[in-house]
Amino acid sequence: MKMHFILLFSIVLSGYSFAQNNKIEIGKKAPEITISKPDGTSFSLSTLKGKLVLIDFWATWCAPCVEEQPELKKLYDVYSMQVKNNTFEILGVSLDKNKESWQKAIDRFNINWIQISDLKFWKSPVAKAYEVDELPFNIIIDGQGTILAKNLHGKELEDFLNKNLTQK
Repeated sequence: MKMHFILLFSIVLSGYSFAQNNKIEIGKKAPEITISKPDGTSFSLSTLKGKLVLIDFWATWCAPCVEEQPELKKLYDVYSMQVKNNTFEILGVSLDKNKESWQKAIDRFNINWIQISDLKFWKSPVAKAYEVDELPFNIIIDGQGTILAKNLHGKELEDFLNKNLTQK
């Protein structure tokens, strides 16, 4: 009995240690994402290699996420137009489960950056890989896929983009 407890405790600890080593942290590589755009075509994060990418996790049922979309639109319009060589992109990852609601929000906010979703709500493997447990949530990665910042919003996000995109 004592041996079973020790074995079980060791297995639990090794699993905990493994999880700790794979956290989404600044300086680590962002996990690959490959899921569908609204038109059903597949999209992969790795196709944005070479760009500074804001990965924005959101959903139409999340009031703060919806409120943030117009601000993201302003930032996208400024930085995607002003930055030379088109080196900035936003990748919207929706945790919606209703495609119609998601598409209506894209249209309503005139979102012109890449949108993807597997329509699996909180059960999305992408949400799990990125340790998303609240919305809105975002990650900023560099052109090599390394995480530079997490969960920046409002003025903090604008300052980060200004610093990292206008000095190039």
